[in-house]
Amino acid sequence: MADLPFFGHIINGEEVESLNGARFDVVNPWTQEVFAQAAEASAEDADRAIAAARKAFDEGPWPRMGRVERAKLIHKLADLMEERADELATLDSTNMAKPFAQAKHDVARSVSNFRFFADHQRDSVGEVYPMDSGHHTYSEFGPAGVVAAISPWNFPLMMASWKIAPAIAWGNTVIAKPSEDTPTSVTLLGRLAIEAGFPPGVLNIINGYGVPAGSSLTEDPRVDRVTFTGDSGTGKIIMKAAATHLAPVSLELGGKGANIVFDDAEIDNAVYWAVEAIFRNSGQICLAGSRLFVQAGIYDEFMKRFVEAAEALKIGDPFDPETKFSALASQKHFNKVKGFVDDVPGEGGTILTGGVDEEGRWLVKPTIITDLPLDASAYCREIFGPVCVVNKFETEDEVVHLANDTRYGLNAMLFTENLSRAHRVSSKLKAGTVWVNCFFIRDLRTPFGGVGDSGVGREGGNFSREFFTEPKAVVMQIDRG
Repeated sequence: MADLPFFGHIINGEEVESLNGARFDVVNPWTQEVFAQAAEASAEDADRAIAAARKAFDEGPWPRMGRVERAKLIHKLADLMEERADELATLDSTNMAKPFAQAKHDVARSVSNFRFFADHQRDSVGEVYPMDSGHHTYSEFGPAGVVAAISPWNFPLMMASWKIAPAIAWGNTVIAKPSEDTPTSVTLLGRLAIEAGFPPGVLNIINGYGVPAGSSLTEDPRVDRVTFTGDSGTGKIIMKAAATHLAPVSLELGGKGANIVFDDAEIDNAVYWAVEAIFRNSGQICLAGSRLFVQAGIYDEFMKRFVEAAEALKIGDPFDPETKFSALASQKHFNKVKGFVDDVPGEGGTILTGGVDEEGRWLVKPTIITDLPLDASAYCREIFGPVCVVNKFETEDEVVHLANDTRYGLNAMLFTENLSRAHRVSSKLKAGTVWVNCFFIRDLRTPFGGVGDSGVGREGGNFSREFFTEPKAVVMQIDRG
């Protein structure tokens, strides 16, 4: 396979092989063929990445650089990302069967992440605390140190950028580890950082598996912050590892989002967003509206339109401009999602549409399920696939209880034309984000994260500043003369 594209580690400003020469195959889930190879990190590779990031932070120019100069370099990286947008999107589409148009959208959002945080750190100010005792107190925000950023495979470039951008903007150095399923676009990002003129060691990328690559990062006392997006079980392991050296963690974990449609909702709008919320990216979104609650007064009409819309989605090659829906990101993940769907009849559920593809593809079609009991696995557990479980409800109090009856609390949606109801229900839902009459709209200034098994902490705007810096109070005595 010597003729396949190779994606190495980015360590100390260079793209390198693993010390032991190990590589792993990178698979196109649509064709099920190997299309590239990536360097497979050992503990020793993680060690040299940490050492490079540590030296760059302790001795290098990045954390000591002026805010304006640092912002210029980050904007230069964003410029290069825009120039190579088609290449970045092609890698994500090939790597996880994401429709190309959606991948282009993800690249644009990734560019926005870098531009926003470059400007946010440049323009942020501290606070002054007036005192009556002849003292002057103010706050400042210095970089925390070395950041380990571990990102998932469902939005390979975008989720990595969400972690890397604020970390480097505030003067930290980073070791990023993308998922072993989707290493390509993040490696290209590392190449572009070198081209943009980032000092060596500021942005390091290591490719490989959770053990030993990821665990080596989270367990090392030279790492000052750990930010992770992924499943809740792995998040608990990471939190335990980071606790051994008291490194703060930011964890954005699983979800089982409630999507509530009241009988006064604008049905066409609610159907459109219900489809987007569970079938976009083949349902591989932690924010997915996987539990749909529809009020009895419009249930029949809504379900008719919802099923029709799901069946109208064009399934096919990610590079076909007409494709809206494609394969799952790996055979392992396909087997997981398939297992949930296969269990539905035995748990008492009815599959209205969808089901597992029968042509040997790693594909679960847009699937809508009714009649499941509230303790069924497909209702309670995060499937992370295009599987929507629907329940009918009668009253507002009933649906608030149902929506909150979960271990997860990442996000929720509600659709209503009643303004008072929108505010009232939003305040009662136990979720980090509530979307009203929409979905997936992000303002980078706002807090993002979840409660319960959906995570720990918040990022975005000043919340990212709090996590990626060490806030300091400076207290000065004033000579009154």
